[in-house]
Amino acid sequence: MSSSHRDNPLEALLHPFADGLLQWPATGSVLFLRAREGAALHAARLPALAATQPFRPEAMRLQRLGIGPLDEDALSDATYPLVLVLPPRQREEARALLAKACAAVAPGGRVVASVANDEGAKSREADLTLLARGSVSSLSKHHCRTFWTQPDATCDAALLAQWRQLDAVRRIASNDVPGGGFLSRPGVFAWDRVDAASAMLAAALPEDLRGRVADFGAGWGYLSMQLLARCPRIASLDLFEADARALALARRNLADARVPVNLHWHDVEAGVPGRFDAIVCNPPFHALGRGDRPDIGRAFIAAAAAALAPGGSLWLVANRHLPYEDALGAGFAQLRSVAQNGGFKIVHAVKA
Repeated sequence: MSSSHRDNPLEALLHPFADGLLQWPATGSVLFLRAREGAALHAARLPALAATQPFRPEAMRLQRLGIGPLDEDALSDATYPLVLVLPPRQREEARALLAKACAAVAPGGRVVASVANDEGAKSREADLTLLARGSVSSLSKHHCRTFWTQPDATCDAALLAQWRQLDAVRRIASNDVPGGGFLSRPGVFAWDRVDAASAMLAAALPEDLRGRVADFGAGWGYLSMQLLARCPRIASLDLFEADARALALARRNLADARVPVNLHWHDVEAGVPGRFDAIVCNPPFHALGRGDRPDIGRAFIAAAAAALAPGGSLWLVANRHLPYEDALGAGFAQLRSVAQNGGFKIVHAVKA
């Protein structure tokens, strides 16, 4: 594995065990919140692992190891002698996850977490220190901080209860959404606002879209809600989204849809089943890490070209600097630049 593809937080998380500083529990299973597959996890050879991972590509990698991810929002009252955590970047979501970890650790057990230095490592260590009433140790490795509770730690019960609700679903008021608002929660993309690029695409959509329509990378459902409000001839709508937390929100936001709605927890990069008359798409250009990933958008475009019926159309919005033109030219017979504004571009592409 090249250094550019190393999962530094995962390696740092498991380093204290590989180094002998911490010990795996002699009995009982380990809970791993936001688990990821990687070389360090293979090397650890954990005897029993329960895991959560709402991001479909990572969940599939875990499943190939025989680890079926649990529903993070429906964890049982079971406790574990060791809870591993890879907290996300968003503060409220990360605090809620650390609180869930502290609630799941058995008396005398440990919570061990790791965060990259440029993703808020010191802040997350301070959060765990608050929850564990100061009983936390740490080390620096692989440009990350790994930190863990002591076996005699007792969590602050009031703070734990408060933080567990920080990423709860709530209603966000918005004049840009049909009905005046939407359900969302911290951590999903554009959780507390309408994404500017998606709003620009919605405003450009023609009212005559019809038949079977799909939304690739649907998030909490904004573009799908706009499609149903603007395009009366749509017969059915399919949403494809890799983040299970966002897809659950979309299900609730579209509960009263006037047409059949099908929701798919799916990695669009792997291709999409079905045939559609139109596809809308605001493809992600980051994965779990930072830095541009134009390959994701190109994979979305290829999936759209394969999933569209002949004569079907793709309506796509992207950052202007992202190089998608070659991918569009390879999969579509007609291309039209619809708009460029505020750093974004909208492209309409028609399949031969």
